[in-house]
This record gives sequence, C-alpha cells and structure tokens, in this order.
Amino acid sequence: MTILITGATGTVGRQVVTQLAKRGADVRALVRDLAKVNFPSGVSAVQGELLDVEALRRALSGVSTLFLLNAVAADEFTQALVTLNLARSAGIERVVYLSVIHSDRYLNVPHFAGKLGVERMIEDAGFSATILRPAYFMNNDVTVKDVVQQYGVYPMPIGSKGLAMIDARDVGEIAAIELLSRERAPGPMPLKRLNLVGPDTLTGASVAATWSEVLGRTIAYGGDNPEALEENLKKVMPSWMAYDMRLMSERFLSEGMLPAAGDVETLTALLGRPLRSYRDFASEIAQST
Repeated sequence: MTILITGATGTVGRQVVTQLAKRGADVRALVRDLAKVNFPSGVSAVQGELLDVEALRRALSGVSTLFLLNAVAADEFTQALVTLNLARSAGIERVVYLSVIHSDRYLNVPHFAGKLGVERMIEDAGFSATILRPAYFMNNDVTVKDVVQQYGVYPMPIGSKGLAMIDARDVGEIAAIELLSRERAPGPMPLKRLNLVGPDTLTGASVAATWSEVLGRTIAYGGDNPEALEENLKKVMPSWMAYDMRLMSERFLSEGMLPAAGDVETLTALLGRPLRSYRDFASEIAQST
C-alpha cells in the first residue's frame, strides 16, 4: 500500500512527506530532479511531472492513495485533471487534494476558480477523497521578513476583514493524518471537505502589531494597495501570476478569508494539540536572523 505525493519538494509537500515517514507509511514522492532530493529514510523518489503522462503513469503504478498538490501555474487546472484521470485509470480511489479556502467564493481569482473545478471533478468521479481548503499560509511572509526588519513596514495588503492564516507545518500534518485515514480505511469513505485555518483571524494592523511586539520596535502596516503588490510581484514572477495575486488581495480587502464556525476546534481535535500561531511564526523568524 503506497501513498504518492505530488509537489513533494515544496513548502507543504515536504511537510507531508516528513509526517508520513514519521508514521511509518510507504511513501513515494514525485519530483522533477532526483539529484536534488533529500527525503527521510524509506521514502522513494520517482522522476516526473504532472504533464508527463508516461512518467506519471509509472509513478502511479501500484499506488493506493494519492496526495494531489499542484502549484499555481498557467496550466494548473490541466495538470490536476490529467493526474486525476490517470489515477482513476490506475485504479486509485483514495485521494487527498490541496485546494484553497473560499474556492467557491473567490471565483474571479484564476487559481481559486481552477481549484474549484478540480474539486468538482473529484466529486463527479466518485473518488473517496478529502479536500483540504487552507487559508493563506503564514509562511508566505518569509518573503517579506527583510522588509519588515529593515524598513519597519509589513507590506502585504491583507486589509481589515481578517485572514485566518495557517502554518504550512500544520497543513502538512493534517494532510498526513487524512492520507493515512483514507489509506488504512477498510473501504471507501465519504467525500470530506476541511477548512484549514490558524487559531487567529489577522488583519494588516494586527500582524504589524505582532511584529512590533516580537521585534521590540514599531512596525507599521503598509496599507491596502493591491496595485503596488502587483507591480512588486511582476519583478519576480510572470505578469499573469502577479495579476492573479492582486485579484486575491482585492478579495482579502473586500471580504477577508474567514473560518467557519467550529473550524479551529475541528483541527485542534484532529491534531491533538493547539494550532501554531502567527506570533510563534514571527518569533521563529526573528530568532533565526
């Protein structure tokens, strides 16, 4: 009984692999470059990409459960549908898919709408599946730590409605728990959707206040400016992706990214411990620099 992990070298995928290995699972990781991987003992790596059909067929052979994670890309939707169709052809019934919270509401945001389409394909195909819907990863803010520390500004335009940011390590552990639950079940389990959220609903002002407390000096919130975000992101990513991120930020400002009643309690019970807080995250960053 083998679990295949896609996106295995990324922020979340690596956490999933590590958590499964700790639990003694038979893990196979799909990677682009075998020479660059460094997984825990016992994890097997196979070379391939989600649009390389023959390589993917080989990777799926003998697999009982699939963890599908594919990053934001122009062909993200195609990648996911190709993978799921090949998984179904390989006889795989058990799937855990990493979607995004509010995929059914942020419908003008390309990568949200694409993930909703994948969710619908999973449901229509009758997979025994858990669909994980994480909120914004607090780990994304590693990319702005230098701005925070050097210029005294938290620059992400996340607004005042609130984002229930989650630590990617919690996402990885929850994914591993769900994968093993599917893998070890005696038969198919009903479709399940889980919102993955952190313990606090954060605003631009409250995140800046957290950094101020952690660093011992005033950190200001840079304000609600999705246009500036797009311009800055265009320097490091394709323009379509920068625009996608701008559209997401605009939805942060207009409605936030909020948990449903009971989400935090459900995840706390699943993990058997409290969710990691943004303050914990910021403190770790501050201590490591």
